[in-house]
Order: sequence, then C-alpha cells, then structure tokens
Amino acid sequence: MITLCKACGTSYRVDSGPLDNCKICLDERQYVPVKGQEWVEQDHFVATHRNQWTLHQPKLFSLQTVPHFAIGQRAFIIQTPEGNILWDCIACLDDASKALVHALGGLTAIALSHPHYYTTMQDWAAEFNAPIYLHSDDQQWIMRHSPAVRLWEGESFSLTSQIRLIRLGGHFAGGSVLHWSKEEGVLLAGDIIQVTPGADAVSFMWSYPNLLPLPAHSVRSIRDRLNPLRFAKIYGAFSGQDILQRGDDIVRQSSAKYLACLQSIGSSQDDGYLTQS
Repeated sequence: MITLCKACGTSYRVDSGPLDNCKICLDERQYVPVKGQEWVEQDHFVATHRNQWTLHQPKLFSLQTVPHFAIGQRAFIIQTPEGNILWDCIACLDDASKALVHALGGLTAIALSHPHYYTTMQDWAAEFNAPIYLHSDDQQWIMRHSPAVRLWEGESFSLTSQIRLIRLGGHFAGGSVLHWSKEEGVLLAGDIIQVTPGADAVSFMWSYPNLLPLPAHSVRSIRDRLNPLRFAKIYGAFSGQDILQRGDDIVRQSSAKYLACLQSIGSSQDDGYLTQS
C-alpha cells in the first residue's frame, strides 16, 4: 500500500503497521505540524483531488493539485522536439492527468529540483515509462525505490539540446534548476530560487517554513553559477510566481540586495543603507 504524508506529500510504501514519522518532515528544512504527522492512502487521496492545468506559453504547461495538498507546489511539462519533460512533481496522478499527458505524447524524462517535490515521482515514472533524473547529492532523501531513478553528478546535466539541469545547491546540496535556452530563455526554479510575492524579485533560503536564511557564500555561488545563463522568464514553485521579463537581471539585483542585507547586520548603518544602495 502507498501512503502519503499530508504535510509534504512524500510517498511511502507501507507493508506492515502505520508509519510514525516522515523523514522529510523531520529535517529542519520542512516541519512536523503541531498536531503531529498525518497520512492519507494514495487511492483515497486521488479520489478526492484533481490537477488544475495552466498553459503559460506555447509548449509550457503547469499542473497544480486542488484542493490544496501538502506544500502546494506546481509541476511543469515542457514539450520539445526531443520529447516531453516533467519538471518537479506533485503527489496527485489522477486519471485525467494520465490521459492528458499521454495525449501530449507521454514523457521522455522526469527531473526534480529537490527532495520536497519527490512526492510520487515513482508512479509518474511507471505510468509513462520515463527515467527520473535526480542529483546524486540528494539520494539519501529517496523514500521509495524505483528502477527509473538515474542519479546525475557534477554541476550540470543536459536533458535535450535546449534543456539543461544546473546544480545550485543552497536549499539542498543537490538543489537544481532547469534552464530552457529557447528564444530569450526560461528558468524553472522550483524554490531553489524563490520568486517573491510581487514577482519582481527573488530570494534564497535554507529553510522556507522555518525562516532560516542561506549564508553569503551560498548566495554568491548561486549567483555565479547562473551568471553565464540568459533567461528572461522565471517560473517558481507556486502559483503567481512568474517573472516574465528581465529574469537574469532580477536574479543579479536580488542577490546583491540579499548580500547587502547580510553585510549591514551588526554595522552602524541605519535602514537608509539598504534603500539607498
């Protein structure tokens, strides 16, 4: 039987007895809810939830589960001449989504930004006979074995001639983004880079729910690894997190602001330091 953690959406195979804890939630980058860890059987979950689809631009769809479940992230499907790519994953693999993805031509590959979005990746891989690409630095967070998992190493990995995974680290050691070099360029960021509510800036965190920031050296590393890339658009993990122009400039400006904030802590500068910089 497959059961899902209600707090993060991670799936577990349960052969005997109920689960006590979710390893993903016990880590400080996630959390155990105040009322404790709760679970839902996969069949019941799929019967009570569905996926909402959005077309953001030609060849780029997002899927988001309604009603809200667990972290509430969205997944993306990119259509390319070399096959369709699923970026990040959501727990709900309902019959409608199966039919729609098959109608689009299935999946050639599944790639994920970090362990909070692994959810039911094993079931998506089995349904569409697609390999799952995960960075090897995060392999300890795979909670269900799947023969579809392919671990990649290093700083980048090409999925197609136009699509490349870039390891940025930060939130997780293997935390990655997807760069699509089509036209002006698109970055699918998960929450390795977090688009802010105004969709005009980004930020960087080690733990989002627990509000623990990244150190300066990690932000500099992220900035430097993205600097050679060109991307006008950034699509974040959550609905409304869409930067549709000047994405690469916004990352550079936001990283400079973040570093300035860290440098000002403990200094004699007042709030004017940041507003004038």
